[in-house]
Amino acid sequence: MVLLEHQILDWTDRLYLTLNPEDQRQLRFWPENPQTFREMLDEFARNSQQLNEILLKEMARSLGLDENCFLDQYGERPLVTGKFNYYPPCPMPDKILGVRPHADGSVLTILLQDKEVEGLQFLKDNQWFRVPIIPDALFVNAGDQAEIMSNGIFKSGVHRVVTNTERERISIAIFCIPDSEKEIKPADGLIDETRPRLYKTVKGYVGLFSEYYLQGKRTIEGALI
Repeated sequence: MVLLEHQILDWTDRLYLTLNPEDQRQLRFWPENPQTFREMLDEFARNSQQLNEILLKEMARSLGLDENCFLDQYGERPLVTGKFNYYPPCPMPDKILGVRPHADGSVLTILLQDKEVEGLQFLKDNQWFRVPIIPDALFVNAGDQAEIMSNGIFKSGVHRVVTNTERERISIAIFCIPDSEKEIKPADGLIDETRPRLYKTVKGYVGLFSEYYLQGKRTIEGALI
């Protein structure tokens, strides 16, 4: 999104689509070519939601919590969005990024990477590490709201996308997001004398993302106590 006159743009073209709730879909923006696109995307969205539920239940169990502890914070109308990313070859890849460093505002992000071209990198111990391509695999990472719900146990990873001079790259990201009217907070079972509460109760978290992103800040900074 272009929000500032002199902001540095990411080297990418994007298509954002709301997938769920279904009554929020704006089908006039859904491509009709290829003809199977809408049917395949609908199936991919439903399967992604199932995967999201399975993973969140297992994440809760791994912390000794009720399996629905995190899912209960999603509310009645959770949001699922799809982002299609196209990174064209860049003549000056050392001077620009496909996507600047950031962490996702979702609970979980499910990514289908390009089959051949790498580009995604994660930050750990002040070093950038590439994410290798694993054929026919989905890459899942925790977002800020998973970090808040887990009181900082599941970390929301800072990542970026790099470009190259010769090859284009395409990826699809599915973002699983709680109802904007639902309050998100650390699970009570993860707060005690040895681990105090680290995050405030937040609502409509994703709406804050753009403001912080353009300033080069992490949105979760605003949720810290």
